[in-house]
Amino acid sequence: MANTYTQIYAQIVFAVQDRTNAIREHHRIPLEKYITGIVTHNGCKLMAIYCNPDHVHILVGLPPTISISDLTRDIKANSSKWINSELELKCKFRWQKGFGAFSYSKSQVDRVIKYILNQPNHHRKQDFREEYVKILNKLEIKYAEDYLFEWYD
Repeated sequence: MANTYTQIYAQIVFAVQDRTNAIREHHRIPLEKYITGIVTHNGCKLMAIYCNPDHVHILVGLPPTISISDLTRDIKANSSKWINSELELKCKFRWQKGFGAFSYSKSQVDRVIKYILNQPNHHRKQDFREEYVKILNKLEIKYAEDYLFEWYD
């Protein structure tokens, strides 16, 4: 083939170090805008984003020129630097190691966007741990409970 054609949609999920509720509501929109800039700068299309107090959901359209791991690394590294320099937090901010990345077909994109944008209502019924395990089970992803995230109960 002379050209490359792709249609790749992925949801990225990652958590705040120590599972603290570090992302305050008044920080949410500026942080979402900053992450949107990182996604766009990497040549990706942001479809939806929601920064919860202790974790983030992002749905992106990916070009074939960047891996999901490289994009996530850039988002986490640059956003944590921005948070530490721009937001007044009581301690140093860090994201936990690791992330979840889940692929979706075009027919599923609207449903995933609604899911991400409905995070506040969703988390009134279910905490992040339950949500994450449910996603893994629904997508039939094998995992070891000890290596999901650093859970702090």
